[in-house]
Amino acid sequence: MTFDPIAADLAVRAARATAGSARPDAPVVPDPEPRAPRAAGTRLRVAATLHGLARWVEPAPRCLPG
Repeated sequence: MTFDPIAADLAVRAARATAGSARPDAPVVPDPEPRAPRAAGTRLRVAATLHGLARWVEPAPRCLPG
């Protein structure tokens, strides 16, 4: 295995960034706003169809004698 100075530099920078993010004066980045669902109606129709198909292919319970 050879020493890769680029990988070592990247590792040091990543470690410093991770350690620096826990500081009290670290910048706060707000969470992005959630997107509105684009295919809510289609998703509901597909889910209803799949549920109906699952009920149709589910085996019927067998009655045990006795």
